[in-house]
Amino acid sequence: MKHIARKRFGQHFLTDGFMIETIVDAISPRPGQAMVEIGPGLAALTQPLVERLGQLTVIELDRDLAARLRAHPQLMVIESDVLRVDFAELTQTLTATKLRVVGNLPYNISTPILFHLLNFIDVIEDQHFMLQKEVIDRMVARPCTAAYGRLSVMLQWRYAMENVLLVPPASFEPPPRVNSAVVRMVPHVNPTAVDAQLLSELVQVAFSQRRKLLRHTLGQWLLEKAYAASFDVQRRAEEVPVAEYLALALQLAVQSHASDAE
Repeated sequence: MKHIARKRFGQHFLTDGFMIETIVDAISPRPGQAMVEIGPGLAALTQPLVERLGQLTVIELDRDLAARLRAHPQLMVIESDVLRVDFAELTQTLTATKLRVVGNLPYNISTPILFHLLNFIDVIEDQHFMLQKEVIDRMVARPCTAAYGRLSVMLQWRYAMENVLLVPPASFEPPPRVNSAVVRMVPHVNPTAVDAQLLSELVQVAFSQRRKLLRHTLGQWLLEKAYAASFDVQRRAEEVPVAEYLALALQLAVQSHASDAE
C-alpha cells in the first residue's frame, strides 16, 4: 500500500536516485559505524546507508512507517518523537563511544531538533541533515549578512559547518515549496566553555530587534546585569562575530562569580 505523506509530520519523501546516491556519498558511511537516522520515512536514504554500514538505528514517529521499517532485519527502530530521545542513553545501548547522526529533518520542527541535539554533542561524531535551504543559510551565515542570527551563533559555537549540496523540490514527493540543502556539522574538538543558557539569553536579547543598534537591546540588558567592562553597543547584532559573543558570555560569568564571592 502506498504511504500518503502526512502534513502534520512535515513529510516530503526523497525519491531522486541520483540525489540519494550523492547524499550518501557525502555522508560516507563505513561498515560497523554507529549511525542514527532521524525520520527515515520510506527508507530512500536508509537502504543505501544500511548496505554500507551493516546495521542502522532509525527514529520514526509515524507508526505506519515504523511498522514497515521493523520488517527490515538490519534496522533497530525507535518509534518516538526525536525530541524525546536521549542520545547519550542510545550510545550506551549501541555500545558506541560516538554516534553519527543523519536525516531528512521535518521542516516544521528542524530548529528544535538541532537545539535538542546540542544537549548531546559530547556523544556525537558528526551530523548530516537535509533541511530547508533557508535554515542552512542561517546556520552557516557569516557576520554582516542578513542570514546571520541567533541560530548562526549558537550552532557555530559548537560546530564547524558546511553547506554540502543543494537539493531541488523536484527531488521529493510531494515536492516542497522551497529548496532544500544538506549540511555537514562536525563538533569542535575544544569549544569555548561558556554557560549555554547565558549565551542563549544574551544572543536572543541581541537579535530581538536586529535593525536597531545594540544599545537599545543588549546595552540595556548589560546595564541591568551591572556589566562593568566595555562592549561596543554602537553596532547591530549581525555585526558582532561569534567569538565576541562568546567572550562577552565568559566575562559576564566571571563577573557574576566574583559578585557571589563577595
